[in-house]
Amino acid sequence: MNNGMELGVVEGRFAEIIWEHAPVSSSDLVKLALERLNWKRTTTHTVISKLCDKKLFARDENGIITVLVSKEEYNMRRADQLINNAYGGSLPMFISGFVKQHKLSEKEIAEIKRIIEDR
Repeated sequence: MNNGMELGVVEGRFAEIIWEHAPVSSSDLVKLALERLNWKRTTTHTVISKLCDKKLFARDENGIITVLVSKEEYNMRRADQLINNAYGGSLPMFISGFVKQHKLSEKEIAEIKRIIEDR
């Protein structure tokens, strides 16, 4: 993403933890990162700072981490960027490429039709 929000694999795994638990204290994140990622306290605080610098999350004066950009919004921005970069911004070209590679079930086709018709 050109907006500075792109996450590497490690940052993404940690962001998932924050999205799952926010609002959450820095000290609780240190414990969660140790349990799930085997990170030291310093690593956790470094990555918290990076994610806050990217404006995905915020840390207040009490060390509480809150969400500025939801996981859903982040994923939508990633999808928009993919469509813009790989398909020249054309959603129909993206869909065409996707369905050529993936067999859609009747249920998925019906759901997509419903979504389009409900707009």
